[in-house]
Amino acid sequence: MTGCDTPFPPLPEDPRDDFGRPPLTWLYVPGDRPEVVAKALGSGADVVIVDLEDAVAPDRKEYARSATAELLGDQVTAAPDAVPVHVRVHGEDDIRALAGLPGLAAFRLPKITHAVSVHHVAAVAPGVPLYPLLESALAIEHAYSIASAHHAVRGIALGEADLRADLGVREDSGLDWPRSRVVVAARAAALPPPAQSVFPDVRDLNGLWASCGRGRALGMLGRAAIHPRQLEVIERAFRPTAEEIEAAEQIVAASAVEAGALALPDGRFVDAAVVASARRTIALAGRA
Repeated sequence: MTGCDTPFPPLPEDPRDDFGRPPLTWLYVPGDRPEVVAKALGSGADVVIVDLEDAVAPDRKEYARSATAELLGDQVTAAPDAVPVHVRVHGEDDIRALAGLPGLAAFRLPKITHAVSVHHVAAVAPGVPLYPLLESALAIEHAYSIASAHHAVRGIALGEADLRADLGVREDSGLDWPRSRVVVAARAAALPPPAQSVFPDVRDLNGLWASCGRGRALGMLGRAAIHPRQLEVIERAFRPTAEEIEAAEQIVAASAVEAGALALPDGRFVDAAVVASARRTIALAGRA
């Protein structure tokens, strides 16, 4: 303790404990394929990410930007109940062209390495939520400063294809530390848990399931997809099991009867942190 009997002051309410409906599925679609984007909006994905970067050939960039601007200017896309549309931009021209459009929910910023880049985008596109993508060793080293760079940052994520190449990683386990690093950085910056990067083999659903389990064990929540057939697997992988829901409900019920730390009949120790985790589980289970 502190050498006296004065208790520590209570912690302020944590904004991350405002349990809403977190997105679990984020579907990437190429920005130069408007017909594919239209299908993606009806796929059941929680978020559709229109990609103007790696998925679009250099000679198609301007067309992709124009098609995306048309999409985001559509009042149907901008409706309150519409699927949120994020755009992974290729450069500042994309940001300036799309920032004011009503259907834009957020920008995803590739290859961010320093907080100063986030500040620059926030100044160019005031009021637009930002999701920096960490895709290099330098970005991982700066993970917390990027996550906490500006109030416009609403989440961070890895770009694992580029990160693998930068680190020379061959086995999936070689990414465990960077994944844990962004989980810690996001939590420290009061951001939601990061979603996993894409699983590149759209036919290997068993591999996708196993990989999601590994990411979930590291504290990640949800995953980006590159094909609609991956969505249902991701959704199931990150939703709590019946056993997890039952255990969480027992914890919350016990905490309502007795305040402070307590032990459940089966020997589990429960304190405020455990109760908060249980409430997150119940909120996640309540997704429609």
